[in-house]
Amino acid sequence: MASISYSDDSAVVIIGSGAGGGTLANELCQKGIKVVVLEAGARQSPQSFVNDEWKSFGQLAWLDPRTTSGTWRVAKDFSGLPAWICKTVGGTTTHWAGASLRLQEHEFRAKTVYGDIKGANLLDWPVTLSELEPYYAKAENKMGVTRTNGIPGLPGNNNFKVLYSGAKKMGYKEVHTGNMAINSQPRDGRGRCMQLGFCFQGCKSGAKWSTLYTEIPKAEATGNLDLRPESHVTRIEHNEKGLVTGVVYFDKDGKEQRQKARVVCVAGNSIETPRLLLLSASNMFKDGLANSSGQVGRNYMRHMTGSVYAAFKDPVHMYRGTTMAGIIRDESGFNPKRGFVGGYEMETLSLGLAFMPAFLDPGAWGADYAWWMDHYTNLAGMWLVGEDMPRDTNRITLNQNVKDKWGSPVANVHFDDHENDIVMRNHAFTQGERVYQAAGAIKTYRTPPYPSTHNLGSCRLSANARDGVANKWGQTHDIPNLFISDGSQFTSGGAENPTLTIVTLAIRQADYIAKQMTERAI
Repeated sequence: MASISYSDDSAVVIIGSGAGGGTLANELCQKGIKVVVLEAGARQSPQSFVNDEWKSFGQLAWLDPRTTSGTWRVAKDFSGLPAWICKTVGGTTTHWAGASLRLQEHEFRAKTVYGDIKGANLLDWPVTLSELEPYYAKAENKMGVTRTNGIPGLPGNNNFKVLYSGAKKMGYKEVHTGNMAINSQPRDGRGRCMQLGFCFQGCKSGAKWSTLYTEIPKAEATGNLDLRPESHVTRIEHNEKGLVTGVVYFDKDGKEQRQKARVVCVAGNSIETPRLLLLSASNMFKDGLANSSGQVGRNYMRHMTGSVYAAFKDPVHMYRGTTMAGIIRDESGFNPKRGFVGGYEMETLSLGLAFMPAFLDPGAWGADYAWWMDHYTNLAGMWLVGEDMPRDTNRITLNQNVKDKWGSPVANVHFDDHENDIVMRNHAFTQGERVYQAAGAIKTYRTPPYPSTHNLGSCRLSANARDGVANKWGQTHDIPNLFISDGSQFTSGGAENPTLTIVTLAIRQADYIAKQMTERAI
């Protein structure tokens, strides 16, 4: 691993080491570019991961204070935890389930295809599916996505078999164990999935792709990466020309440091990325960096989500095997006859016994609730994930009344469901229940949305500077050497799990940054 001087202004500084930041770091390092990665969390490993839901949550999750507002139920149930994301080297790629799906062509043209939707701030992406397809292919190969590149799918556990049975009886056609960035056979120096069932707690076998033990070690091996865990960035600095010059952060010893930079890439997730831009306001950029449009923090999306659980006469043991290796894709297309635009996926999901009481129906009590707990071994479960509408009122702002331990205002996350989200969720609930009823369920349960893991938008890409924060390369419209490198870039959310697209955009962005640096454009 490299040791880059604080005063070295030739380096690219990346804030965050997850799907976007970790991938970008490796891609740049492989091109011979010096990179400093500042990660707020500590470095774990498959050996230090713990197969215990609550202990793992404390080990990996981002638990710094945040506040919430809006009508979404999460604001009532989990007011300090709007998102279930990670603060650790590898970011949320340590916690994610591995589902790796390409966005569909129409989802890149939401404004054109869906039309004017009252209360939605829709916009077409400034990049098309055809432009991204070669990079999607590179990402799938890098991540070892099943059902691509000749990689077989994962085996189906009982949770999948129940889903498959009901789906086929319903007439659904596209049902399988998914496109998963989890090794179904040894690959890339990592073994196959051991079906441990603790995908959300960090993969102890290393079969699941994570930048923690794929991209970051490969970047370190080049001698071009200086990874600094437990480094909390508080602001980005700039010069009189309006170009960013470096970042200020607190290191693991609590000492304030200043790292110079030629380029700064922010990959802190869709809550912390806009927060940092807003915290970096100055006399030149009074409303925060890259915010001449006023769009920094706006259009926050978290996907339309919910879950359906079903009880069966015989045991299912849904918790045995890969958590999300099972999907029904038939409802993901564009079909406004259903009463909403956009589509959704139905994906297998199991919550461990420790999590089930917390998430089944927060605040619930009584005989019915106890019945579901008593029948835990007989349950099957699915997660519903669909496209939610971007709204400029759904946004990340600074809460000046609450400060973190470094004295900075925390992020407030405001969210209200759009009517389209509600109609889609109810349709998905109904179809999910029908799937399980077709499979022989004796009882079904609709579970409200959990704290979001799919955090998108808030610094969206746009062709025109007035409509968003960054151009088609993730380069901010206002500051040419400042980039957005995570899910904040999403112009619209699509129905698909976002990680594959985040990695795809990072690979593409690395090519652009390297070219711009070579040409001395940045």
